[in-house]
Amino acid sequence: MRNAARIVCLFVLALPALTTLTGCGRSTAKAEASARPASPAGERTASSPSHRGGYPRTEMRNVQLQALPGVILEIRRLRGQLQPTSGNDIPFFDDPSTFEIRIDSAEIAATPKSLETLMNQVTFNYPGAPLKDLHITIEDGKVRQSGRMEKKIPIHFETLSEVSVTQDGKIRLHPVQIKAGGLPVKKLLDVLGVEMDEMIKTQASRGVAVDGDDILLDPERLVPPPRIKGQLTAVRVEKDRIVQIFGGKGKDLAPPDPDAKNYMYYKGGTLRFGKLTMNGADLQIVDADPKDPFYFYLKEYKKQLVAGYSQNTPSLGLVVHMPDFDQSGRRLKGPA
Repeated sequence: MRNAARIVCLFVLALPALTTLTGCGRSTAKAEASARPASPAGERTASSPSHRGGYPRTEMRNVQLQALPGVILEIRRLRGQLQPTSGNDIPFFDDPSTFEIRIDSAEIAATPKSLETLMNQVTFNYPGAPLKDLHITIEDGKVRQSGRMEKKIPIHFETLSEVSVTQDGKIRLHPVQIKAGGLPVKKLLDVLGVEMDEMIKTQASRGVAVDGDDILLDPERLVPPPRIKGQLTAVRVEKDRIVQIFGGKGKDLAPPDPDAKNYMYYKGGTLRFGKLTMNGADLQIVDADPKDPFYFYLKEYKKQLVAGYSQNTPSLGLVVHMPDFDQSGRRLKGPA
């Protein structure tokens, strides 16, 4: 049972990718945007602004962040900081490898369908992957997973797992039910003579470890750039969502438009996006249609930017109104 659990539970290792895209920072200083060409990502120049004034802090509310087609991260709330990675002076939105995310506090949810898509298209999308055709649902507060184990004889498997968090902020996956080919996994694997280490090798450097029959996942190691840093304090199953909680409550920022329901706000430090560099950042991106969460796609953010409009604030900050990503084909009309 100990070794068998390692195989069929590992495919949920993409769970921490809920936090793959979020932004963060720290600051003072008034905002002033300078429209000058940005140097290539990672290249230091004599004129490149450094971290004067601290790094940008961020606050997000009710944002549906598309990590890739079919994978939506529901950011209910988030506060934190964007910090440049080694070899980079400032965060550059167009290149996620130039910054890492220090999360102070966040609540981020995802549907089983988003996790299923992530695992099928990314986590186990490579030649010789041991698991295929994964399917995820939520049942009685637990996560039910099924799929196909690829070996000499393909085996259909199904598990039911409890999800919790360890004291040091790792995700614990504890199997309470495991079946393969309709039979208890250990019995079937004994008959077939399958070696567990041949099926999947856990690697601590990739954020996966084994504790008895449980699998421990490290969110800081599992996700691709931008890398995340933060204390995961709770994981729960909530109706048809899997929810991660980071950090505590902390102090809210004060965005220029305090009445906005759905937004992303960046305050202080220096940001680069496209050909623009914003020193002493004071940038709020507001959902033009607040009736539902703000649907934002970082990879295609330029389409939403072009379709929206912006307003300067008395403190020389900027409020940008954007349509949801699926509405970015229609240009918004600014105020008269």
